[in-house]
Amino acid sequence: MGILPFNPFRSREAKAPKLPLYKDLSSSRARTPRAPRSPTKERYSDADDSSDESDDGDITDSSTSSAGSSRRTSSSVSSAAALMLPKRRPVVAARRTPVRRYLYRLPNKVIRYLCIGMISTIIIFIFVLVRASQVENRRIAEGKIKPKPVDPPPWEQFDFLTRYYGGVKSVIPLAGNTPQYPRLAEEGPYNASQPAQQQQEQQESERREAEQLATEAKQAPPSKAFIDYPAAGIPKSADGIHECFLDSQNTLKAPSIRYLEGRPNGFPDNILGSYELLSLPEDICFDRHGRYGPYGYGYSIQAGGLGAGEHGDREGAEAVWGSTKQVDWRNVDWAAAQRQCYKANADRYKPLAVRDAPPRGFYINDGLEDSKLAARDSTEKTQAAGEEAQPAGEKHQGDLARTAVVLRCWDEYVWREEDILNLRALISELSLTSGGRYDIHLLVQVRNDGRNPVWADDDAYRNRINETVPEEFRGLATLWSETQMLAVYQGLHDLWTRGPDLPVHGSYRGLQMAMQHFAYNHPEYEHFWQWEMDIRYTGHYHDLLSKMELWAKDQPRKGLWERNARFYMPHVHGSWEDFKQMARVQTEHGTVGADNLWNTVPGAKHGSDNSNTKTPQTSRSGEQTVWGPLRPHSESDWFEHAADPTPPTTYERDKYTWGVGEEADLLTLSPIFDPDGTSWKLADDITGYTEKTGDGDGVVMIGKPPRRAQIITASRMSRRLLLAMHRETAFKKHHAFPEMWPATVALHHGLKAVFAPHPVFVDRAWPPEYMGRTLNGGRNGASGGARTSVFGDREHNLRGLTWFYNAGFSGNLYKRWMGLRVNNDGGEEFETMVDESADDGSVGTMRGGEGRMCLPPMLLHPVKEVDLPVERQGVDAAVETVSDPAA
Repeated sequence: MGILPFNPFRSREAKAPKLPLYKDLSSSRARTPRAPRSPTKERYSDADDSSDESDDGDITDSSTSSAGSSRRTSSSVSSAAALMLPKRRPVVAARRTPVRRYLYRLPNKVIRYLCIGMISTIIIFIFVLVRASQVENRRIAEGKIKPKPVDPPPWEQFDFLTRYYGGVKSVIPLAGNTPQYPRLAEEGPYNASQPAQQQQEQQESERREAEQLATEAKQAPPSKAFIDYPAAGIPKSADGIHECFLDSQNTLKAPSIRYLEGRPNGFPDNILGSYELLSLPEDICFDRHGRYGPYGYGYSIQAGGLGAGEHGDREGAEAVWGSTKQVDWRNVDWAAAQRQCYKANADRYKPLAVRDAPPRGFYINDGLEDSKLAARDSTEKTQAAGEEAQPAGEKHQGDLARTAVVLRCWDEYVWREEDILNLRALISELSLTSGGRYDIHLLVQVRNDGRNPVWADDDAYRNRINETVPEEFRGLATLWSETQMLAVYQGLHDLWTRGPDLPVHGSYRGLQMAMQHFAYNHPEYEHFWQWEMDIRYTGHYHDLLSKMELWAKDQPRKGLWERNARFYMPHVHGSWEDFKQMARVQTEHGTVGADNLWNTVPGAKHGSDNSNTKTPQTSRSGEQTVWGPLRPHSESDWFEHAADPTPPTTYERDKYTWGVGEEADLLTLSPIFDPDGTSWKLADDITGYTEKTGDGDGVVMIGKPPRRAQIITASRMSRRLLLAMHRETAFKKHHAFPEMWPATVALHHGLKAVFAPHPVFVDRAWPPEYMGRTLNGGRNGASGGARTSVFGDREHNLRGLTWFYNAGFSGNLYKRWMGLRVNNDGGEEFETMVDESADDGSVGTMRGGEGRMCLPPMLLHPVKEVDLPVERQGVDAAVETVSDPAA
């Protein structure tokens, strides 16, 4: 039959058996009732014989009577002969009935092969699709195919604010300023609240004023020394401060930075934080010459400056110096200046704690060292006895604690002139201004200690500093490396949360280790500010840090963690007292949001697996407030907790008194949020804790420990907190991502943590209520604790702020303030010339001619790679470098 026994030329009729056909002998009998017909005949009878198919009513015999129902045949023919007679063709009736026809049915084998082919085609098609998907995903991962662009977020549709870029010639008193943003609903858009006719007249008046400015330049208001500002947070000589100088002869000092009273006309208000709350100056602004002129900006290298700032608008720049001469910064040693300043004011501070010499084995000069130590101890005892014998009224040793400001850096960092200006300002305004209360350190990472064996040779250590750090700052540098941290903190279980290129001891995930080890080696400080090289403050550093520290010290502990977790928006929340009450109500009673809207549905998952709340999660339920230490789930993870602070009373009985007057162990510049349940990619980067335990019924999952985090590691930490972090990492093998580790340890040990709501500005005209819902969109009105948190997949909403880890607005605003062009806007021409063809409708169509920008005190982050046009020594003309806004 072959493989395919199929003959396409065979007859369409079914094959019948080759048997003779016979007549029914009983056809002469009447069929009442009708006899059943043979099934063989039904199936195999000749197609032309239809006389016997009267059963179904289609065809009748011609001899059949119209009135009868019986069949009649001729009786003259014998039965034997009748059996051999062929069937007669029936007589055609007058009305011919059509023959029933049947559709052709393919053989079963054909159907079988067709089905097999169809199934095979589907399977092959599925495999082809799977393979194509794998290839496509691989090409996307390798960057060979650009992903489809996503739709822009809603906030990018809001209009840019323009009055940030107003100049010194438009400065008016704060009381007379009408901010461009935020606007009340009844006020309408900026400059659009007037009737159409009045608005047209206003625009015509502005046009005439612009023409007048083009012909007759407006004078910039005079600047004033910030040290004379009434509310400046600067210690005075009356406070017992001995003045500090830049040189050992006590003859050279940096002049005070200078400010202008008021703000540029229409300058927007801050949308987050508060000047009034922290007692920061709100009614003044700083231009770049008044801010950085005292530190070498605006005069040549030959005169001891940086050779930057000699172009652009310079009106009033010389007022920085007044009757004093410009400082020659080429021979300044900042380490010596800080040491000398401390010695001059040592009696104001606690006795200097000296770390005992570490054990180093046998040395031949041990006896000499012991004699020196004994001499030092006897001297200290003699001085102590002398102080006890001093008569009444004589001055005793002070009790002020000292603080280290530690800037993180690395040995391959490119030092630009603007970086030097900022670091000079930090040291002068913190260390020298405070009389030695602050010391500035550089914590420099050696990225390749295999090529630079700094731990094997002291000369290699010093040479690496000399090769990479500007001369004036070399005495401030302390080196560290990843391999050093690996030796100190051995045995950590690495989760590899960010891939094999970012280990737990690296500078990304283990950055806090270097700070912990630094604090262990410096017992002379009680607090440590962790600072970053890309942070800028347009005001006075001591005024900022000292006021935030005082405000944090006055904060009560009741409801503190809950307030820390929220952005404070005065335009939305009202006063600070209103905000405190709102945070308490939201925490205790809960709110309905997208994260818990369906929790009342039977079978819905209520809360996260690692929730720290003890209250059952419903569609609207409160959560447990943090009151005292919030320990890890397993007691085996508790470590050295005997000395942890405990609440003196219950939460309900406290009258907002516990914690008032207590120094903050952790002071952050960003909200301290709960990462549990958020889409933040580093929320689970915590290691060393017990996450499952066993009981009689088997293994029980208890999940991650309770934790908190703040974006941007810039913060002040107490030595108590840093040593707790250090010991837990070294002995208990506990560790977390640097932005989560300090707040988590403070939470576990019941230490005081405070978020200082400093003023933050935004680049676009967000509707304030919408912005409030976006930023505080987490669990129960907080910024974290739910998938709707702004931290994680929704962090793009923070890029338009002046303070966030990847904000774009902060760097652009600062570069414009420094006189650079950004996105082809700003620069010298914009500051000095009026463009009458512009309409001030957008940032790119501003008229300009108002002079250099003037900004109120504001923290900016990040600010990277500010390339100032510098007149090098021996070069007559300056080459202007346009900053890259994407840097």
